[in-house]
Amino acid sequence: MPSLDRQDNVFVLDLGDGENRFHPDWLTAVSTAIDEVEKAEGPRALVTTATGKFYSNGLDLDWLMANGDEYHRYVVSVHELFARMLSLPVITVAALQGHTFAAGAMFSLAHDFRVMRADRGYWCLPEADIDIPFTPGMAALIQSRLSPPAAHKAMVTAHRYGGTEAAAAGIVDQAVTEDAVRSTAMEIARAQVNKAGDTLRTIKARMYAPVLAALRDTADPLG
Repeated sequence: MPSLDRQDNVFVLDLGDGENRFHPDWLTAVSTAIDEVEKAEGPRALVTTATGKFYSNGLDLDWLMANGDEYHRYVVSVHELFARMLSLPVITVAALQGHTFAAGAMFSLAHDFRVMRADRGYWCLPEADIDIPFTPGMAALIQSRLSPPAAHKAMVTAHRYGGTEAAAAGIVDQAVTEDAVRSTAMEIARAQVNKAGDTLRTIKARMYAPVLAALRDTADPLG
């Protein structure tokens, strides 16, 4: 399960040591950690990462198949996680030490910066291959954070990007060696801790107003 640590002014949220799929309990744990970061005062930033082969493999499809009557509520909760991270009043950095797929990849895009391992692991939006269309909110998030050509290729072809290719496409900000992923993310975060606060919250809210509205459309989140 996710766990939150603090190193001086940088919070570190470890998403877990498995596939880190978006099970409802996992979503609750991540939301609780974000609450703590948001309620803290003074200079601060947030790094998210994980332990092991995966950063996150996205939606918990097994849970969804067993709980189909919860689908609408589940999608709303996933959208709210994306919206909270996108608008969080601190600088956020995703340290992608492993595979980052589907909703996990979207979650990474909701961060301000991304650092990815260069030699192993993929970043991928596989929805075109697994016959799951992007919701309007998901599509808005992806298209707001990637260039039009990168968004088109990632969304339409389900291409698997290695770290170096992802950096060249602007999907991640840096691709580094395995042992440098977390430390590089921490360096970025430490350099931005003084940005935390209401001004940053307002900047993000205005910059991403249409995306946040789409993600928070609870009446019809599926389009």
